[in-house]
Amino acid sequence: MPTCKGPDPDTRTPRLVLPPGAVDAHCHVFGPGDVFPYAADRAYTPPDAPYEGLVALHRKLGVSRAVIVHASCHGSDMTVTLDGIARSNGAMKGVAVVDPGVTDAELARLDAGGIRGVRFNFVKHLGGMPDMAFFQRVLAQVEPLGWHVVLHLDAQDIVPLAPVISAIRVPFVIDHMGRVKAKDGVDQPAFRQLLDLMKNPLAWVKICGSERVSSAGAPFTDAVPFAQALLAAAPDRCLWGTDWPHPNIAGDMPNDGDLVDLLGAMTDDAGLIKRVTVDNPDRLYWAR
Repeated sequence: MPTCKGPDPDTRTPRLVLPPGAVDAHCHVFGPGDVFPYAADRAYTPPDAPYEGLVALHRKLGVSRAVIVHASCHGSDMTVTLDGIARSNGAMKGVAVVDPGVTDAELARLDAGGIRGVRFNFVKHLGGMPDMAFFQRVLAQVEPLGWHVVLHLDAQDIVPLAPVISAIRVPFVIDHMGRVKAKDGVDQPAFRQLLDLMKNPLAWVKICGSERVSSAGAPFTDAVPFAQALLAAAPDRCLWGTDWPHPNIAGDMPNDGDLVDLLGAMTDDAGLIKRVTVDNPDRLYWAR
């Protein structure tokens, strides 16, 4: 079974000072495996990156709150994510992974534990397209809860899936700027389609994952024009996150302090930075 690299342990203090209440809206907690076992059918095995490591990272970055996106390596056992949310005393919320057949009672339990959305992986290296009947059934189940759906897509799937995405009736969040490839430019069909999707008032996008978008490698500045275009298209529906501990990075491992400063390269507008890191995640995760 493939393993993946761990994060850069020497986090640099960013030059950009994040506003009070800033949210890392996309991060993970892995293990420790002897307490929170990894799923037997996982696609990869990560190094442990436990809750304590996430808290220490956020302290260094000046992040106040977070959204733990449950990772596929833990399967649909939500224990590790619910544990982190509970230990945060209200400073964290979460996004779930669920199995076919998930019950309304289980979703209600997750809601009570601080879960506010459900994530579907369409990415090929993580298993590819989910069963679409299951997808539609879960969308109907989470709508009464006021949840959203997170879509983790390969760039080449954005255009063919656009009709399905456009028909979603709950807020939907596109991960990692759609994982477009910077070398293909901002006029590539996948990115033009993503910008078109952002006209939908239910559409949100995360301007994170620059290390996944970049074709040039660190410091990933070739991803900046894509984030700038998304900020211009939907400033009230953009989120930012670190993606710590950066699973399945084949190229340069980012330093999370540098990723904070990369946000400052995406915009030098302090009001917009506050919108993206505080106000927008407040509305999607805490305003209930």
